[in-house]
Amino acid sequence: MNPGEDFCDCRIIHKGRVKEARQAALAAGETGRMAELFKAFADGGRLRILWALRQGEMCVCDLAALLQVSESAVSHQLRLLRTLHLVSNRREGVVLYYRLNDEHIEQLLQVALTHSREERH
Repeated sequence: MNPGEDFCDCRIIHKGRVKEARQAALAAGETGRMAELFKAFADGGRLRILWALRQGEMCVCDLAALLQVSESAVSHQLRLLRTLHLVSNRREGVVLYYRLNDEHIEQLLQVALTHSREERH
C-alpha cells in the first residue's frame, strides 16, 4: 500500500478512471446536503405534498384534506421540507400558503416519476 492511501495499487484496474472520479468527487458537505434531499424524497407523505404543490400554492388545511391526515401531521412535514429549502411559504392573514421553492424541485419529481415508470429488464 502507498502511504496515506487506503487501497492497494495491485487492485486498481483503471487508475485513470479512479483518478478522474477522485478529482470530480463531491465535497463532504455537498454529499451530506444531497443525502438529506433524498431522505426528504424517501417519504410517501412528503412526496404527495410536493407533488400536490406542483399545481400551485396550497394551505395546510387543504393539504391535510387532500392527504386525509391531520393538519398537525402536514405542518410537521412542511417544516422539514422548508428546512431543506424544498418549499417556501407566505402568510395571508392567518393562513400560510406553501409552494415549491423553485423549478428544480418539480424537475426532480418528474425525473423520479419517469424513472420509476420505466420498464425494468
